[in-house]
Amino acid sequence: MSNITAAEVNRLRTTTGAGMMDCKKALVEAEGDFDKAIEILRKKGQKVAANRSDRESTEGAVIAAVNADNTAGVVISLNCETDFVGKNEGFVKLANDFANLALNHATKESLLAADFNGITVEEKLIEQTGVIGEKIEIGAFERLEGAFVNSYIHAGNGIATLVALSANTDGGAEAARNVAMQAAAMAPIALDESGVDASVIEKEIEIAKDQLRAEGKPEAMLDNIAKGKLGRFFKDNTLVNQDYIKDSSMSVAAYIKSVNGDLTVTGFKRVALG
Repeated sequence: MSNITAAEVNRLRTTTGAGMMDCKKALVEAEGDFDKAIEILRKKGQKVAANRSDRESTEGAVIAAVNADNTAGVVISLNCETDFVGKNEGFVKLANDFANLALNHATKESLLAADFNGITVEEKLIEQTGVIGEKIEIGAFERLEGAFVNSYIHAGNGIATLVALSANTDGGAEAARNVAMQAAAMAPIALDESGVDASVIEKEIEIAKDQLRAEGKPEAMLDNIAKGKLGRFFKDNTLVNQDYIKDSSMSVAAYIKSVNGDLTVTGFKRVALG
């Protein structure tokens, strides 16, 4: 049997993130062959992944990243099974590494196939499933581009958002971050009225009509009153029409205009765990 040194165990542990005893066992089984030991650990990950494929992975970390010139950003979620793992420092670092890598990719499929220290991201996920003992996967993947993009990650990494503005202007970075914070807190369903799906609008009108009927309102009046209620729905649920959380006397759109009269919000992305 090969004489396995502490330095070799530590090197394997640093490379793979596996536990000390798992690394030692893999090196013993591989008779000291470092690459073979890595392969043994990865095969272990594949077995664990297969056994846990039907588990729910609703915990984890949501991370936003923006490129150097603030013209594109991504939000990804690295999902796991338990809150304990999701808050682990190494797990959060891995999520950040994946998010930064994702800046170079347009889709989740492209990210999963990307190189990550000599293996693909998908292979790394399998490896980490073996290391951690929980189902690990990339859940959400959202990309946003614009003239100026900024991000916000809520404390605890449970929610992250991106906001794009129409121009890169003085005060724009702070304004975009403030609106990204708004999107995280208020969970809008669309940027403005035009982004709300027609089926959602129809459903809201029917709900309003049912409420009005229950109040005894005449059938002939229902359409007009329901459309009025729809305006309130848009105000509460579309980002630019919401009351600005730091100053409820103005809407988000008005806040952005106060920074620069020509400035508008052109898009947003929001990802939350669960």
